[in-house]
Amino acid sequence: MKKQNKEADVLPLKQSSADKSVNDLAKEIKELKQQQKSVCEQAVRSILQALDCKDHYTFGHSLRVTHFALKLGEEMGFDDETLYDLEMSALFHDIGKIAVPDAVLLKPARLDDEEFLQMKQHPSKSAEILEGFEPFEDVAKNAKHHHERYDGRGYPDGLKGEEIPLFSRIILIADTFDAMTSTRPYRKGLPYDVAFAELEEFAGSQFDPELVKNFVSAMTKDRAEKSDTFSLKIIEGQFKKDAA
Repeated sequence: MKKQNKEADVLPLKQSSADKSVNDLAKEIKELKQQQKSVCEQAVRSILQALDCKDHYTFGHSLRVTHFALKLGEEMGFDDETLYDLEMSALFHDIGKIAVPDAVLLKPARLDDEEFLQMKQHPSKSAEILEGFEPFEDVAKNAKHHHERYDGRGYPDGLKGEEIPLFSRIILIADTFDAMTSTRPYRKGLPYDVAFAELEEFAGSQFDPELVKNFVSAMTKDRAEKSDTFSLKIIEGQFKKDAA
């Protein structure tokens, strides 16, 4: 009996030691993930700063698209981790424009057919810039496909419907909305209601119809808040919703 009691006394000590080892490992993994997250965020800020130097409008456009995309994500009930991943993808969706010639990217007028073909390469360029860094592999995929159309007539790969990554479908709507509502040298931005009608008209062809419904609902709520600025998690600061 005494021998059995001694064995019983040793067992909890072994379990306690094992539990401590598992807890230490979990803590170490958590710290490594946090370090990786910090490195990734610094990379985002550095690359976006380069984009800002190249074209301030595209930099601001990327921030606004991110805000609009996050509003749609919130409307769909995304958790914090999913919203964070969406923010990362939206911030980088146009990073490939760094590779577009200035004469095309900064042209203060509509692009001709040849220039538009050059501009159409930017989603693939975004993927090329990002895909070599393992933490950005999903971001690269989402950026590459943000100009695919729901009916399969988009680019670069002609993906259709749910073949297109969800974040890419979200970013396309946010991207198009900002393009329509932003004032540019060659035209005045459209009012929100007109932009909503345009999205609804092309729901099911260019855009995911369910996402369009959620986006209109989300942006109607956002407009009701009557705030001229927004903030993000990865990029610090207060940013204007109006591109003008």
